[in-house]
Amino acid sequence: MTFLGWVSSISLVAHIASITALMALLIHQLRKSPRILHPGALHSALTALLAGLIMVGVRSPLHDQDEAKWALLNNGKVGIKLAVLIVILIIGYRNVKKPEVKKSTLLTMIGLTTLNILLALFWQ
Repeated sequence: MTFLGWVSSISLVAHIASITALMALLIHQLRKSPRILHPGALHSALTALLAGLIMVGVRSPLHDQDEAKWALLNNGKVGIKLAVLIVILIIGYRNVKKPEVKKSTLLTMIGLTTLNILLALFWQ
């Protein structure tokens, strides 16, 4: 495996781990009183964003090296996933300093995170 292959694989693991951590931190706060937005949720979302950008950035050179192994990305899928993650970050940053976060805000963020996961899994 080439260096860029390793970078892509490590970025994929970091992306999956950070999205999982984001979902876990959001779900964990649902039954808390008062509900807060854990700062780790925002760190996880930013890590997912950074890892996703790295994966997108190295995919084109990898495709040029071996077209059979590394398919080109679906730019529509990447764009929608990026937009959803940015919305999650905006909602998060608007609510991170609040003493209590509404349940509907947490459910919205959980729903958007779930949408991002479903897009990753089922849209080729």
